[in-house]
Amino acid sequence: MGELEQAIMNLLWDSTEALTANEVRDALAQRQDSASAITTVLTVLGRLSKKGFVTKDSSRRPHEFTAATSREEHTVKLLNDVLGSAVDKHAVLARFIGGIEPSDAQHVRHLLQSRDS
Repeated sequence: MGELEQAIMNLLWDSTEALTANEVRDALAQRQDSASAITTVLTVLGRLSKKGFVTKDSSRRPHEFTAATSREEHTVKLLNDVLGSAVDKHAVLARFIGGIEPSDAQHVRHLLQSRDS
């Protein structure tokens, strides 16, 4: 994702409600130093929709946008894509697990144990 796409996705993931393009533009202006034009926001929302990241409710005016999946589901997909492209998945997993904090390792251990039960 590009920088503006990521910023828009973060807004949608953080929101508890669907957002209009104007609401997205206004929220971006508050978070960033510069404001994006509404046409730019609509273009990016359209691209994100085509990629399957955003759903658009066209039954209402103005149209409302929501994230198609949660931030966590998106992250899992990215991790699976990266792991799936690795030549040696076991080496990647070993390095990943070896580099995480002990408390996170304990949590992974617990999740794996509960999966096997």
